[in-house]
Amino acid sequence: MLKPLNESKIAIIGLGYVGLPLAVEFAKKFPVIGFDIDQERVKSLKEGHDFTLEVEDGLLQGVLSKRNLKVGEVGLYNTNDSDFLEDCSIFIVTVPTPTDKHNRPVLTPMLKASENIGKYLKKGDVVIYESTVYPGVTEEECVPVLERTSGLKFNEDFFVGYSPERINPGDKEHTVSKILKVTSGSTPEVAEYVDQLYKTVIIAGTHKASSIKVAEAAKVIENSQRDINIAFVNELSKIFNLLGIDTQEVLEAAGTKWNFLKFKPGLVGGHCIGVDPFYLAQKAQEVGYHPEIILAGRRLNDSMGKHVATEVIKLMMRKDLKVIDSKVLILGFTFKEDCPDVRNTRVIDIYKELRSFDMEVDVYDPWANPLEVRHEYGIEILSKESGINLDHYSAIILAVAHKDFQNLPIRKSTMNVVYDVKGILNKEFIDARL
Repeated sequence: MLKPLNESKIAIIGLGYVGLPLAVEFAKKFPVIGFDIDQERVKSLKEGHDFTLEVEDGLLQGVLSKRNLKVGEVGLYNTNDSDFLEDCSIFIVTVPTPTDKHNRPVLTPMLKASENIGKYLKKGDVVIYESTVYPGVTEEECVPVLERTSGLKFNEDFFVGYSPERINPGDKEHTVSKILKVTSGSTPEVAEYVDQLYKTVIIAGTHKASSIKVAEAAKVIENSQRDINIAFVNELSKIFNLLGIDTQEVLEAAGTKWNFLKFKPGLVGGHCIGVDPFYLAQKAQEVGYHPEIILAGRRLNDSMGKHVATEVIKLMMRKDLKVIDSKVLILGFTFKEDCPDVRNTRVIDIYKELRSFDMEVDVYDPWANPLEVRHEYGIEILSKESGINLDHYSAIILAVAHKDFQNLPIRKSTMNVVYDVKGILNKEFIDARL
């Protein structure tokens, strides 16, 4: 029997870009245990600081508790000790779902989280997954782990739901409570239970899907659709460049029609758009279908970093600028603007391609953590304190549209090349843009 919501205690498993904002919202209404295996992450959160900048310190500190909370209380207690999950009745999994170097889905974080939850699972408990997956993962991959670890029977002793995350990192307008939430459950009763749970914190409302697989599929196609649309305009950019036409001006003109989709060319990285299509493609191939459009979009978008680097080198050669041993500055390294997230950033592709021509490449990004960049990508980036001198570079590539960059005195000259990936600089001051 399901425990009434007002008698429930919630565990959020994974306190990253998705889990923490959700934990903070639920902590306004319920006692919440925030669990993460990263000790440094938990330590920082206990001190009231979120280094992902998704939750303002004041808001985080307003819900923090220094002790384990009881049913009926409200607040958030963060820990890396899984024993604190013991008295929870609702478990929400918000761990990463990456791909490996061959672009194959990696379900290990979800399965490890399921195994951990299974140790504390009791009759009447509900486990809800938010991580992006292909249809079938929740019931076919995670549930067996829960059953094996707990010794309980699915849909008799415990239940599951799926409610895909819709966090947009760095977006302070479309926060978690303001984005409509898709919900689902393993039985009609559980689906309603999960829906009512999220309605307590999601002011934008909910959409109850007919099944968990429908909800899983809905999530994975959201980002696949966006990926394909961006791939289309990226291909247009390559075509119009050969025709000597400004892509941004073409899109602006076409955008005057009411039903034209206003996508822009660019690098496609991050933990969602650059990854999720591979999850759908994997499942399609398992059932005997080879997805053509989805994978073609992925290939084209993954080629854009090399394309940008090649275009910059061509422009340098046209200006009779030395390429080998030249100094190049890349402005921005995060996967999107005004956000510190460097996961799966495709700026690294520009960097590697330029370095293959023996160019000396500096990267400056006031949002990115130099230690994280070094750990994830093995490169050193300029720190905020070091500053930059634009006159020292033969080429400047604006790769990320941070607001910090919009007022930099960037100007093209006979002695340099300026390439604007994001199309935010005055056209008179640049040599080219996507």
